[in-house]
Amino acid sequence: MVSEYMANDYPAREASIASEELRSAPATLSDRVRSLRLKEQPARSSSGFAWLPWTLCLVLGLCCAGMAYVAFGRSPGEKPNEASAAQDNTKTAESARNESQTASSGEVVLERKGYVIPAHQILVSPKVSGMIIQLGNGKRELEEGMRVQKDEVLAVLESIDYQADYDHCKAAVNSSWQKFLELYTGNREQEIKLAKASLDEMEANRKQLYLDWQRNIRLRGGAVAERDLELAESQYKAMERRVEQMKQSYALMLEGARVERIQGAWADLELAEADMVKAKWRLDNCIIRAPVSGTILTKKAEIGNLVNPIAFNGSFSLCEMADLSELEIDISIEERDVSKIFRGQLCQVRPEAFPERVYEGQVSRLMPTADRAKSAIPVRVKLKVPKEEEGVYLKPEMGAVVSFLKKTEVPSSKN
Repeated sequence: MVSEYMANDYPAREASIASEELRSAPATLSDRVRSLRLKEQPARSSSGFAWLPWTLCLVLGLCCAGMAYVAFGRSPGEKPNEASAAQDNTKTAESARNESQTASSGEVVLERKGYVIPAHQILVSPKVSGMIIQLGNGKRELEEGMRVQKDEVLAVLESIDYQADYDHCKAAVNSSWQKFLELYTGNREQEIKLAKASLDEMEANRKQLYLDWQRNIRLRGGAVAERDLELAESQYKAMERRVEQMKQSYALMLEGARVERIQGAWADLELAEADMVKAKWRLDNCIIRAPVSGTILTKKAEIGNLVNPIAFNGSFSLCEMADLSELEIDISIEERDVSKIFRGQLCQVRPEAFPERVYEGQVSRLMPTADRAKSAIPVRVKLKVPKEEEGVYLKPEMGAVVSFLKKTEVPSSKN
């Protein structure tokens, strides 16, 4: 009976299935292509790990923020374990800055970093060449940082050649002086008498030669040879010329030396004295002295060095020195800010090494030429350094921050 029911019902089921397939069959080609896609899987039920990606993103963001704070919150060269000390120093510098600005006569219009330089730095070089045989004044050796007074001995050069030249010139001066005195004072009385006696003797000899010549003329016939007569005549005439010459010399001795000869002797004396002065100058410069009072910055020579002031290589200088009581700050001000700076402007200077110390300064000059590479103008700020702090805190080439203060009065136009 079941089989009969299934046999009777099977055609009806097939017909119903076929009709459903015809109804569900795609009508177009695109529908057919879409029908070939895999069926979408049912979405998984949310589990307890859905919050994990968001948590990781939050942790990564916090780490990046912390690294950015560490990187930009302190100087590049600062170590992590020095962060607290750097913060303390920054607070101290800021407090000192605020106090100085409050106590100043005007507000700060500009701040720039500069470098400490001596107002007058001197390169001490010998004026003559030679070998160094002594450094210092004999009591202390020349070294960096030593304070010296003006005209204090810095070094001594070998002076054998210069001493010999000076002695030679000195002797030449003495010789020229004696010659000048001889001409200027004239002849002595004894010399005049001696010249007169010589003249009288020559006149007597001339008279005798004249008599001999006349006698030979009278005996010319046979007692005197012709040669003896000629010889007597020539001797007489020669003596006559010598007598005339002696008379002129005697007259000049009575009148004194000519003015031209005296002037020539005086010129020779001046020439010898000029040579002696030059030799003395070279000899004196074998002792090198400090041109000004100041501090030795660098030493460039040692004992045994040959120094030559005109040498292109080798040792041509002894040391560098400067007066550290007169200091300046060398600053480059951008062209866009140079209008805020003027000559005579009051400033406050804080060394980077000692930010708690504040020095008073004043703009001494603006350089006439700008720096094309930096688009800036060099400016010099003159400092007021107390005598007891000379060379203690402010040293050449140190960095310092300069605060330019606003000034109400019109700056002076004097150069």
